[in-house]
Amino acid sequence: MIGTLQCLVLDCSDPAAPARFYAGLLGGEVDRPDPRWSLGAGWSTLHLDGGLVLCFQQVADHRPPRWGDPEHPQQAHLDLDVADLAVAAREARALGAAHLYDAGRWSVFVDPAGHPFCLIGPPRSGS
Repeated sequence: MIGTLQCLVLDCSDPAAPARFYAGLLGGEVDRPDPRWSLGAGWSTLHLDGGLVLCFQQVADHRPPRWGDPEHPQQAHLDLDVADLAVAAREARALGAAHLYDAGRWSVFVDPAGHPFCLIGPPRSGS
């Protein structure tokens, strides 16, 4: 092992917006002071209860990714397990997510900055 995961960083135009969005989806604490980095207009964080930290970094001329479009690569995406896909999808939309499409027991969305993520429902009985 070379190291451990410190955080996942996503590029965006307004770092505070996706930090608030993912706090609504996952809980956690937005912009908790951390000696590993500085907070400011160009950087926002979300510390999750399990220890993972999502970071959002302002990038000039940010081009949001587009799911499945090689001209606008994903850069990264998150898979989120949910207990009830329909309820989670409604709540994600209420927070500002845009629905792209459904694929069986998961649905593909983008956050307000254009980053894709999947909501994955529980396995169907007999699957």
